Amino acid sequence: QALKTPHPEPERWKETYDTIKEMRSNFVAPVDTMGCDQAQFKESDPKSRRFATLVSLMLSSQTKDEVTDAAVSKLREALGGSLTVDAMIEAEPSVISEAIAKVGFWRRKTDYLQRAAQRLRDEFDSDVPKTVDELCSLPGVGPKMAFLALQVAWDLNHGIGVDVHVHRITNRLGWHKKPTKNPEETRLNLQSWLPKELHREINHMLVGFGQVVCLPVGPKCDSCALSTKQLCPSAR
Repeated sequence: QALKTPHPEPERWKETYDTIKEMRSNFVAPVDTMGCDQAQFKESDPKSRRFATLVSLMLSSQTKDEVTDAAVSKLREALGGSLTVDAMIEAEPSVISEAIAKVGFWRRKTDYLQRAAQRLRDEFDSDVPKTVDELCSLPGVGPKMAFLALQVAWDLNHGIGVDVHVHRITNRLGWHKKPTKNPEETRLNLQSWLPKELHREINHMLVGFGQVVCLPVGPKCDSCALSTKQLCPSAR
């Protein structure tokens, strides 16, 4: 899916992008040490690594990275030390729920995790699928998770993972001619003009920027280089 007419490139976008990238190189954000790409490193088996990435993404919606990271560790422990499809299917729902109780919508996510694991075993040889459509067909998985799962699990760059930070910040920057209403609109706009080689890194870059500087409430405009360079129309 793509826009019929590409969205025009925002003025001075490259300068803005490079300025954010430089700011990001000067601080460590929660996403840098606790993002979805970190869950795989505690697993030895390639399938478990990919599954751990998917589990981390499924737990991350409406949840801070610190809470997701702790829940992934607790869940791994509860499932016997490794995040495998079989262990997820065979676990008592209460065991999963207890481990992930601090994430948003944990009851729903317990159900999603077990149903998704069952589908992976039945239809995908207990592995994470390699297409956006197949990933989005799993319970509890949306486009953002699918694009990030493909990037981290399979090293495939099929699109931009747009979460609340990417959505909020690109709108604050005035990168959308008409403010976008949801992450999917934001994604289609961005993908129509942002060079493909930046599609992978923009999520990680803007998430960290949004966690530390461009906060949802009370953004730190006074310490942001975009204000100094007059690159952000929302700076106050």
